[in-house]
Amino acid sequence: MRPFMPVLAPKPGIMDISLYQGGESHVDGASRVLKLSSNENPFGPSRAAIDAIASAGLVAHRYPPTDHARLRTRIGAVHGLDPERIIVGVGSDEVLTLLALAYAGVGDEVVYPEHGFLLYPTIARSVGATPVAASESDRCVDVDALLRAITAKTRLIYLANPANPTGTMVHTESLAWLVEKVPTHCLLVLDGAYSEFVDNFDGGAGFVEARSNVVMTRTFSKIYGLGGLRVGWGYGPAEVIDVLNRIRGPFNMSGVALAGAEAALSDQKYVAHCRTMNQTLRKRLCDEVRQLDLECDESFANFVLVRFADESVAKAAYDFLKSQYILVRRVDLYGFPEGLRITVGTSEEIEALLSALRLFQEKT
Repeated sequence: MRPFMPVLAPKPGIMDISLYQGGESHVDGASRVLKLSSNENPFGPSRAAIDAIASAGLVAHRYPPTDHARLRTRIGAVHGLDPERIIVGVGSDEVLTLLALAYAGVGDEVVYPEHGFLLYPTIARSVGATPVAASESDRCVDVDALLRAITAKTRLIYLANPANPTGTMVHTESLAWLVEKVPTHCLLVLDGAYSEFVDNFDGGAGFVEARSNVVMTRTFSKIYGLGGLRVGWGYGPAEVIDVLNRIRGPFNMSGVALAGAEAALSDQKYVAHCRTMNQTLRKRLCDEVRQLDLECDESFANFVLVRFADESVAKAAYDFLKSQYILVRRVDLYGFPEGLRITVGTSEEIEALLSALRLFQEKT
């Protein structure tokens, strides 16, 4: 008789995770599409970053530094932060994941807004914790609902500000209230992926300075146009960053990625240009969408959540746009079956999108 052998199985919670679906990037039979599905910078990275990436490729046979000191120093100089309290990750996604690995597990809870980034419940389940969605109000984060969702089991609260996929924002007064009321047994994580699109906004850095249980994350994937390099960073209390560095892979960042991010930071004139262009083009997109009798909230990011009459109309619009080789993002998994998230593109791209939407409206 064969001895009993236990069946190899993953940890509880992992098989409850749905595979993440990124924004579509191609249409069968089409050699070129207009991609407005992934909140990318339509102007790409700065020339300085492109040149640095090319140069770094010449020494790609060398291992990168493990302490990321040069990039952390540059981040600190640009944002007025202590480099010793900065951690660099493979996109801000890695920093968000490291926080859960370090501070949450089986029996714990992770709170996030009900329409929040799909990665938040995925991260919670991956470490065996229970994701808890707090209700929102009119597509805006409700800080009181977040506070009500906190229990003795809560270890992390993830909050993107501006939010994805709505583009709405928790303003300073409400955020200060939340920060003040979050109990010390859990970390408030301010996900600032879209912070640079907002004028005079520090992404929550001031709250990190003032509290011992607040962490801020940022990314180079959006306004810096480096989504393909996967570079993000976090800023937090020294003791938290020390914990994260103990579980971070020593060579998590490539030399090419580090060089590109450092050069991108040096070109803040380009960042300001991208911010101004996004604000101008975003307003145009919103204004024109509303003239088509479609709804959208004020957005503070580089995308707009356009809402149709119902799910069937939104799906029909999505299919029609795709037939015109224009790709946008369906957001039914975020709780908006009636919505399409549309990245703010170039002036020409916006005109092509609006022309297609006008044609769709005429046909329906």
